[in-house]
Amino acid sequence: MIKARGITKSYGTLEVLKSIDLDVAKGEIVSIVGASGAGKTTLLQIIGTLDKADAGTVSLNNQEISKLSNNKLSDFRNKNIGFVFQFHQLLPEFTALENVMIPALIAKEKDSVVQKRAKELLDMMGLSGRLQHKPNELSGGEKQRVAVARALVNNPAVILADEPSGSLDTENKEELHKLFFKLRDAFGQTFVVVTHDENLAAITDRTIYMKDGEIIENPTATNPIP
Repeated sequence: MIKARGITKSYGTLEVLKSIDLDVAKGEIVSIVGASGAGKTTLLQIIGTLDKADAGTVSLNNQEISKLSNNKLSDFRNKNIGFVFQFHQLLPEFTALENVMIPALIAKEKDSVVQKRAKELLDMMGLSGRLQHKPNELSGGEKQRVAVARALVNNPAVILADEPSGSLDTENKEELHKLFFKLRDAFGQTFVVVTHDENLAAITDRTIYMKDGEIIENPTATNPIP
């Protein structure tokens, strides 16, 4: 599913990633943990094509994305990678339904098809009664579930999540964590999650530990889907 080889990244004289190798199998839910400054988010952004490595390669579903042009990269990202961020990143002027639809509309899918899928996803999230509510009318947990639905609307190969439960209370954290596994069971979805949440890390299929720009512990994949 994901194969990263020799990923390095520096900002000035600060070496953030030091020749990282990483494999993630289809259907895995993988957590990446480590202290602040370990390089977790930088690695996630490079895998997600939001940032470029100084050296090394990244492949997703046997497509080497590190060599794509900017236009092709943008299209590939939209269709193959879903993102969930700590603070939702919902557009405040749009309803929950519209926020979920946006990535598929950017991909130029038919409006009626997109709307149907967005409604189905929001129903799966328990939000069928909140379709026309704007973000400022939703709770923190509801916003994050809208963000997850948005990440799924193009049926991406992988979901990349950066501290997805970091802004949630205990109850909503637990619900979000359960949701990831529900989605994996329903869609065979692959998740790579950067987190400081020990409870989430403990229940993922594999926990990768980073320190000072290096992977210091990387167990063997335990739950790949053929």
